[in-house]
Amino acid sequence: MKFILDWNNLILIAMAVVSGIALLLPVLQRRGARVSQIQATQMMNQGKTLVLDVRSAEEFATGHLPKAKNIPLQELAQRIAELEKSRNNVVITVCKSGVRSASAASVLTKAGFAQVFSLEGGTDSWREQGLPIIK
Repeated sequence: MKFILDWNNLILIAMAVVSGIALLLPVLQRRGARVSQIQATQMMNQGKTLVLDVRSAEEFATGHLPKAKNIPLQELAQRIAELEKSRNNVVITVCKSGVRSASAASVLTKAGFAQVFSLEGGTDSWREQGLPIIK
């Protein structure tokens, strides 16, 4: 008990608790539904799946997933009507590393799309797995 009540030790304990919370916070935050490369491939093979690449047109031209549609993230809110026919289908959002695609998934979910997923690791992980890229 004396250890805990000592002022210097109390500061160390508080720092440890704050550090632990800071490390756990990203894990605890809801990031939306994500899919692995294997899960995405299965969904794509089952059909009626829209692959939405939210990278810039220049990034898209360097290589993209098969049958992917490109709408850059910054244009997504204005161009969401282009995706209306996929509202009740599976939509997989893709970017380079998975950060922008998570944001895009959030935009689509808020717009009423029923089954939206973000590809874990983006095109970088897709390439690392040796999966097909279209140029």
